Amino acid sequence: MSAPLLTMEGVHTHIGHYHILQGVDLTLPRGELTVLLGRNGAGKTTTLRTIINLWQASKGRIVFDGQDITNWRTPRIVRQGIGYVPENMGIFSLLTVQENMRLAAERRHFDTARLDWIFGLFPALKKFWTTPAGLLSGGQKQMLSIARAIIEPRAFLIIDEPSKGLAPAIIKDLVQAIRELKQTDTTILLVEQNFSFARAVGDHVAVMDDGRVVHAGSMSDLADDTELQGRLLGLSLDAHA
Repeated sequence: MSAPLLTMEGVHTHIGHYHILQGVDLTLPRGELTVLLGRNGAGKTTTLRTIINLWQASKGRIVFDGQDITNWRTPRIVRQGIGYVPENMGIFSLLTVQENMRLAAERRHFDTARLDWIFGLFPALKKFWTTPAGLLSGGQKQMLSIARAIIEPRAFLIIDEPSKGLAPAIIKDLVQAIRELKQTDTTILLVEQNFSFARAVGDHVAVMDDGRVVHAGSMSDLADDTELQGRLLGLSLDAHA
């Protein structure tokens, strides 16, 4: 069994006077997708932001591909091949789709083959290539946000709430795109509240509560165990199918 791509060991994060992460232990298997679940306020987004040091860990250790990155600055972490798709998408509304993509590309130049691959994942981006991003639909903006994160090959992709506010038809397309992205051996950490979506793409799951990981295992085991779902999340995944 190969070494995990990323581990968090006893990680604490304070934001102002608030102690958000209270000893997070998390292991991400290389080349697979782990879904981070939990109630609102459990610490999921803080975990993502702490990994890339948008919020500094106050205690503990974060190891990526064998290197301790706990105190690295965000630009250095990103240069290791990490892409981040924030919950607010982070696109530039006044710039065109093309300009948004170019800003994310290394040296502002596109790899034609990779761009064609992305257009295969998200055909709408090719259609609206010269359209200001602010005029796109919510689903198209989410596609652009993910496309920006993967315009360069990434060893590790962090995605926060990709299906939030999207129509079911768009979510279905997003599921297919993420499944295809998984075939590139990219390791993915995904925060998601849509449990049907999470079950469709997840290999592994970690459940957070009160700033800690309280359960970790396979997604299939959690999806098959309604009692465990109720105990960890206060609901059944079947209710959200």
